[in-house]
Amino acid sequence: MASDRPAPEAPLVYGGHRPDEGPWEEWNPSAETLRPHRGRHRVGRQRGGGLARSSTVLGVGVIAAVGAGGMASAHTGKPPVSISLPDLPSVGSLLHDAPAATPKGSADALSSVGVTSADTADGASDAGEALRNRIMAQADAQQVQLDGTSQATVEAAVAQQADDAAAKAEQAAAKKAAGAKQAAEAAAKKKAEAAHLAELAKQYQLPVVSYTLTGTFGQAGTMWASGYHTGLDFAAPTGTLIKAIHSGTVTEAGWAGSYGYRTIITLDDGTELWFCHQSSISVSVGQKVGTGDVIGRVGATGNVTGPHLHLEVHLNGSSTASDPMTWLRGKGLNP
Repeated sequence: MASDRPAPEAPLVYGGHRPDEGPWEEWNPSAETLRPHRGRHRVGRQRGGGLARSSTVLGVGVIAAVGAGGMASAHTGKPPVSISLPDLPSVGSLLHDAPAATPKGSADALSSVGVTSADTADGASDAGEALRNRIMAQADAQQVQLDGTSQATVEAAVAQQADDAAAKAEQAAAKKAAGAKQAAEAAAKKKAEAAHLAELAKQYQLPVVSYTLTGTFGQAGTMWASGYHTGLDFAAPTGTLIKAIHSGTVTEAGWAGSYGYRTIITLDDGTELWFCHQSSISVSVGQKVGTGDVIGRVGATGNVTGPHLHLEVHLNGSSTASDPMTWLRGKGLNP
């Protein structure tokens, strides 16, 4: 480092005395008298360098305060740190060779300004590293929180899927059980009905053993006064035996116009069975008959085209005929 510039000689004072001869007058330094060399940052030494040393310490303290405050603000984002400045020497010390006072400011390095004890515990030695550690710690905390949220979301989704699967399985099982129950009930009902029909079949029988069905209920045609066929025709040779379908009472037996010779048997429930176009009648009105009893013979009397038994069924004695096929099947018979 270059040596300090020599202090200028003190100017002459009025009275003709030289500086080394006295008397002395007090000299106050100014910016003009203390102007440094170009490119220099140190002032000229005056009388032993007391002012130079004090000014140098002051300049360094100011630079340190500004630098530390800026670094703390830039790196930590915290309020500026209070910096202690050294006490200025008294005016008297500027004029004498008194030793410069020791600065009372902080002895910490500028790079450690804004570093907390927690940062030091984490291994941070300066403000920049402390700021980096804080940012990384915050990022890690956010990542941990995000991972926890993601894990909770995944677990919730898995639980929901399990619940949905369990609900679907339960619904499927319930539906299957209901279907099985319905099927079992239907099978039981069908079996019971079959048993009932079988029992009825023992009580009912077809009127003709050997026959051919030549006309069914509801057929349209001009041959019938109503415009349609009202019964079921069992074609068989003349003289074929006609038997009672079920037990009942003979309520009519004789000629009936277009029906020829007709026998009516009334059952206990009020149903009337009409046996028409007979060649002969074997029972009389008021007679009780049982299932399978002979009541007459097949013929071709009345409005016919050939020998056959015309059977009609009138439920509850109604004047309107019902389908004999349906009624017979309901009794366990299958014409």
